[in-house]
Amino acid sequence: MSYNLEVTIDTNSGFCFGVVYAIDMAEEILREEGYLYCLGDIVHNDEEVERLKAQGLRIIDHEHLKDLHGEKVLIRAHGEAPETYRIALKNNITLIDASCPVVLKLQNRIKTSHEEKEPILIFGKHGHAEVIGLQGQTNNEALVFQDLSELDNMDLPKKFTLYSQTTKSTDKFYQIKNELISRGYEVDANDTICRQVSNRDEQLRGFVTNFNKIVFVSGKKSSNGKVLYEVCRKYNPDTYFISGVEELKADMFHPGDKVGICGATSTPLWLMEKVKRTLEEY
Repeated sequence: MSYNLEVTIDTNSGFCFGVVYAIDMAEEILREEGYLYCLGDIVHNDEEVERLKAQGLRIIDHEHLKDLHGEKVLIRAHGEAPETYRIALKNNITLIDASCPVVLKLQNRIKTSHEEKEPILIFGKHGHAEVIGLQGQTNNEALVFQDLSELDNMDLPKKFTLYSQTTKSTDKFYQIKNELISRGYEVDANDTICRQVSNRDEQLRGFVTNFNKIVFVSGKKSSNGKVLYEVCRKYNPDTYFISGVEELKADMFHPGDKVGICGATSTPLWLMEKVKRTLEEY
């Protein structure tokens, strides 16, 4: 039986400019030199990481960095803590800095707040690369939380400065701000969420309602992917989350279904196109 699915890729989905910049930079060096070290996964998408590893990208962690000398190392869009730059200087490592400008701006704002002795709260995912870099600007003194409930039994200062990881939900950030104010805190809230990411919320709302089914393509590690998947599911409950074509099954669909494909800011277009080709073969 042929399903004759009508498949459309969301033109607004795919890499944000920060990821494009990092990957372009990596590919240029890989073409010239055949290999390049990268501190952590260049993007939270396993399929894209594997594609670049096949070209010579070598993923290392912070422990490995300490033992490396005289090499080039790429800093990905998520940014890094000051300690990474100190190690690089000490070990004669050339850093290829592809930190996203939006993240760098946020790092500088947090650093200034810390230097001015402001107590700092960061709404972000524990252990996320960007959040580790942000915390590093405060000598790891900032309090990171990913859910309001984490703050319930904490003795917080009456006045503090609130920041957010750049890929968090704008709506949730303002809900948190308002709730903290209603609890009697004086909150200096800094909306530092990337608009290229937050605008996707609205774009996706318009996109997903046009289809019977939505296939949302994202790496499991992508924070932004989790946020945008929830947006899709809210406006179209028939939304499937997949990381690769092997997770697709024909029985997810009905003959003649209109299917929309969308993804995170860390989802490569080539992967969404691969998903489209697979669906069109049903």
